[in-house]
Amino acid sequence: MHKHYIEIDGARLSYVDQGSGFTVLLGHSYLWSAAMWQPQIDALSRHFRVIVPELWGHGDSAAPPPGTVDMDALARQHLALLDALGIDRCHLVGLSVGGMWGAQLALEQPHRIDRLVLIDTYLGAEPEANRLKYFALLDAASAAGAFQAPLLDAVVPMFFHAGGDTVPQEREQFRARLEATDADTIRQSLDPLGRLIFSRADRLTRLSALPAARTLVVCGDQDIPRPPSESLHMAQLIGCPAVQIPFAGHISSLENPQVVNNLLLDWLPRNG
Repeated sequence: MHKHYIEIDGARLSYVDQGSGFTVLLGHSYLWSAAMWQPQIDALSRHFRVIVPELWGHGDSAAPPPGTVDMDALARQHLALLDALGIDRCHLVGLSVGGMWGAQLALEQPHRIDRLVLIDTYLGAEPEANRLKYFALLDAASAAGAFQAPLLDAVVPMFFHAGGDTVPQEREQFRARLEATDADTIRQSLDPLGRLIFSRADRLTRLSALPAARTLVVCGDQDIPRPPSESLHMAQLIGCPAVQIPFAGHISSLENPQVVNNLLLDWLPRNG
């Protein structure tokens, strides 16, 4: 996977830029990288220009620059990337936090986004019990300067089908990547970004402003952190279709890539 680099807010942001045609911007999940979109990059780049920015402190991006304090900042920084690349309008497909900043960008700059696909994400505030649990996990990782075995046992299963038997190689690789994360990355990037994500403002009351005919909400049918009930609620508020990906958890792009690929190729117009 070939990476490009650009300076946004004084920090180095890495991104993938592959294919040609109308642009599709892909936003990835917390604790992952552009690589979680590899099946979609391969499929979509035959018909589109595919841009996949990597979150601060993820992949090859630097730590978050000062001012990265909320979802508005992440949306603004991704808009700055589009501006720097001369992309006036694109499709936006965001998974998890990629959908959170993606929806925010679409709400603030509706003329810049043609189709919006929100996958395994939620625009409400994080439920209090979840937020406290996640903050405790971040406390443990930062205190240790590492993802130790008990923490990995708690975190890794959240991202996959609850049955535990899909994509075993992806699970093992994800666990190994987290285990290899250095203390500086945890403390300077993953901890502050995690707190930003899990203390996000509630945006449910704004969802009706999204264009129902050009928005799609998608969820793995076995997503643990973002259950299908949340996606159905968002789709009702937007007035748009809701689709469930079978045999998939939170990272549905990797657990059932063919269904996700076919859905995107069928739903995203080639010319915007």
